Amino acid sequence: MIDFTGCKLLYNKAYSGANGKKVPIEYEGQIYMLKFASRTKDMTAYTNSCYSEHIGSSIFNMLGVNAQKTILGTYLVGDKTKVVCACLDFTVDNNRLYDFCAIKNTVIESTHSGTSTDLEDVMYTIKNQNFIDPVLLSNRFWDMFIVDAFLGNFDRHNGNWGFLVDGETGQTTVAPVFDCGSCLLSQADDNIMAQLLDNEDELNARIFTFPTSAIRQDGQKLNYYDFLTSTDIKECHDALQRIVPRIDLEKINDFIDKVDGITPIQNKFYKQYLEARYDKILLPAYEISLMYERDPSLGR
Repeated sequence: MIDFTGCKLLYNKAYSGANGKKVPIEYEGQIYMLKFASRTKDMTAYTNSCYSEHIGSSIFNMLGVNAQKTILGTYLVGDKTKVVCACLDFTVDNNRLYDFCAIKNTVIESTHSGTSTDLEDVMYTIKNQNFIDPVLLSNRFWDMFIVDAFLGNFDRHNGNWGFLVDGETGQTTVAPVFDCGSCLLSQADDNIMAQLLDNEDELNARIFTFPTSAIRQDGQKLNYYDFLTSTDIKECHDALQRIVPRIDLEKINDFIDKVDGITPIQNKFYKQYLEARYDKILLPAYEISLMYERDPSLGR
């Protein structure tokens, strides 16, 4: 891993967000946000969020959905060496990030607040906002939803996706996907991962029951399997047909083999977890989407 300890710290930038410490550094002439893992809920250990961030962002890019560039590394804090994830800062060169929460607040006809992740309201906002082509934004939302379902991301809320506005030209573009630290069961340590690998029922619970999406419908967080195998939303079916054929598990496994710092248990777990979510969630949903394609009378 790259040791970022000696990199220049920048004092004219700062990053918000609740999960872990974040500091700006300069590395090889570019600005990176250095993310540190947060502690688990019981405060006994650090999460694997840095690995989740790097693997998740890399898989987004492998599937053709533009995401932040990440590098795993280490950073010395006192006498302890910590694993960090360096995320290339895409808010340079006059680019300003507007998260979806801020854009949602501009749609005054909406009956919900900017933080609301109600699906109907999210779709209404995408259609009625005036910042970017609604079709382009809708495609990004649903592509991101499908990949998040693959990765088991439980925290894709309105504050961690959006788009960029060039401060000089006013040009608007969809921002790279960022903040993937809540996927791949980031709070599971080697002991939990080993238990899940040895217990199919427990692993299936992490496939079919939780984690859920942060998006809600009728007040409940969406269960990825239930939603994707029952929805009649055309844009979701279109995203399934874009994303699922791009998934190459062998290529992803080769990538995971090259990730520095993960233990043999992590390596095995990430591969098996992703394969299970592909086989048990995405493939059935993809096959149903093909049925809708052949027979529009099914409800699309």
